[in-house]
Amino acid sequence: MQSAKRTAEFKMRLSTVIQSSVSRTRSQFRALSPAINRWATINRPLMRTERLILWRMVKEFANGFVFLSLLLLSACQSNLSPQSARAQPREGSVLAETGDRSPLKLPLAKPRIVVKKSKRQLLLFSDGKLLRTYRIGLGSSPLGDKVREGDRRTPEGDFYIFTRNDKSAYYLSLGVSYPNTKHAERGLRDGLITRAQYEAIIAALKSKKRPPQNTPLGGDIYIHGNGAQSDWTWGCVALENEDIRELFNAVTVGTPVIIEP
Repeated sequence: MQSAKRTAEFKMRLSTVIQSSVSRTRSQFRALSPAINRWATINRPLMRTERLILWRMVKEFANGFVFLSLLLLSACQSNLSPQSARAQPREGSVLAETGDRSPLKLPLAKPRIVVKKSKRQLLLFSDGKLLRTYRIGLGSSPLGDKVREGDRRTPEGDFYIFTRNDKSAYYLSLGVSYPNTKHAERGLRDGLITRAQYEAIIAALKSKKRPPQNTPLGGDIYIHGNGAQSDWTWGCVALENEDIRELFNAVTVGTPVIIEP
């Protein structure tokens, strides 16, 4: 009901502006036409003051005509409907690709997140049923598994959400439990971490806690907002803000996360 009322008010305001612009443009043309006809019959060059007057009248008419043309074009493109006060979804988000969507029925049953790096997709499941497919951005070095701190790769493997941060610098964020057991074993084998660091990682994973984030393997891998238009992160998974908001509200700490190549 309120939407229909806003539409009617918008149409009325737009109609008033267009009528006023048409009237003003007609008046300017009526004033301009006799002046052109009169000066056209003068068998001499126009004086400087006459040229200035004529130029000013032509300029005012042209400005009015351009303004009216732009106004009519805007009305046609918007189909005489008011713009929503809410931010429009960015290209690539689920809202932009599929239009409006019905809210998720919360809480989800056995939620699960699957990230497909090669397809730049994040899939949200509930009890094995696919509910959403979001577009994502990855680390700026998107190929391959994460190995060490600073390689700007998005890790691959099995993880879980270990924290939810509603005060993130990237709008909203979900902490991913990197490094996992595979990364810790490889890091120990390759001499990147010590036995003590390895054991600390394994202990945290067994208790479903936050694994150490300050080892040479790197850390601070999150699913967060601020845009999915490119691969721009340090290894995180980035979504459009409207998508991370929905995902953030849908999952809990402990939700499984699978990141595939």
